[in-house]
Amino acid sequence: MDERPDDERLLPGLDGRVPDAFGVDEEADELDEEPDDEVGQTESIGALGLPMPVLAPATALDLLRFGELSVVGRLWASSNNAMLCLVTRPCPDPEPDLVAACIYKPVMGERPLDDFPDGTLARREVAAYAASEASGWGIVPPTVLREGPFGEGMVQLWIRTDDAVDPVGLVVANDERLRRVAVFDAAVNNTDRKAGHLLPVPGGHVYGVDHGVTFSPVPKLRTVLWGWRGEPFSDAELDVLRNLRAGLDGTLGATLHELLDPIEVRATGRRIDRLVEAGSFPQPDPRRPALPWPPV
Repeated sequence: MDERPDDERLLPGLDGRVPDAFGVDEEADELDEEPDDEVGQTESIGALGLPMPVLAPATALDLLRFGELSVVGRLWASSNNAMLCLVTRPCPDPEPDLVAACIYKPVMGERPLDDFPDGTLARREVAAYAASEASGWGIVPPTVLREGPFGEGMVQLWIRTDDAVDPVGLVVANDERLRRVAVFDAAVNNTDRKAGHLLPVPGGHVYGVDHGVTFSPVPKLRTVLWGWRGEPFSDAELDVLRNLRAGLDGTLGATLHELLDPIEVRATGRRIDRLVEAGSFPQPDPRRPALPWPPV
């Protein structure tokens, strides 16, 4: 997670304001929004020259689960005490050790929120990774739950992004690569999809990060990806939603039950059922803010 727009940048066309149709309640957002853990970190972290290898998912998960974590430093903008770390796995001679940068969010550092149970954000991040993998879209970088220097927490591979691609520009242009992210967010009830949580990488793929406030049983979708609102899902998108729903009765469901409250898992099934039945991207709920704040 190497690139973020500057903190003070705004979505073009908003001029510092949000249209009424996408109203934002800044006070409400303070209750249930996970603070930005990596916004504004790009330049200083890039200057460190940390290893950020491109790894196969199985290799990355093995490294994250069993490698030794060493803390490089705390991310200064994080209210959840997120830490930049190196994770190292010894390799037999003459192979060099496998080392990669990662982010570690210990449960003990999570800021309490009014409408998400305490100590659950790390598990929601891992649940989002499980749903991402079940979708086949690979939206969330490899993520695990494990013990670290400050107790149990989420550990996620740090992603080196493409400096030439501006995530805000992708959002404003309704880039087609973001459609699947929008579908995924609707399925997992993402409360905080900002432009800065989108990570374009060389080759064209776009990752999404910061999923600590997902899977609420209460409808809370807040996202900058409303460009397709009301449009029909493609056949491929409907197939992914149906596969996710079927997975809730199988392996995906078993995984989510280990990470979430049973009510949240059941609500996810109902939510996906409604999306499939509607056959189209959701519309903003006029009863609550539709955009996260700030949107970048």
